[in-house]
Amino acid sequence: MLQLLVFVVGVVGIGWLIGATNLPGEWYASLAKPAFVPPNWAFPVAWTILYVMIAIAGWRTYRHGPRSSAMLVWAAQLALNFAWSPVMFTLHQIGAALVILIGLFVAIVTYISLEMSRDRPAAALFVPYAAWVAFAGALNAAIWRLN
Repeated sequence: MLQLLVFVVGVVGIGWLIGATNLPGEWYASLAKPAFVPPNWAFPVAWTILYVMIAIAGWRTYRHGPRSSAMLVWAAQLALNFAWSPVMFTLHQIGAALVILIGLFVAIVTYISLEMSRDRPAAALFVPYAAWVAFAGALNAAIWRLN
């Protein structure tokens, strides 16, 4: 259980830290956005829930294969996830952020496919994440197109 706690605290904590140090700010507020953009409060709520699910999936994968392909893909998706906010909100690179989201989506789907036969619960924990990242990609693409 200590490993699970480390995963949850690490993933959620780093996610919150990156979010707190790469705020959308006035730049993002000034951008044209599509009609389907959620309210600002929805993002931290969604990401906190997703980070907990990502952490649990990572912990399950780590227990079964700390050096497995699935664990490497899990780590890669987390790095891509954590890269998005600084690229989008600090560097203001909307197109580059979209490229990161596409890579992130591919990593998520790869993780699901790797874990589906070995650990269905871990794979299932990534399904809402895949849906949210697909939505985030559509939102990112719309913002890029509008601006």
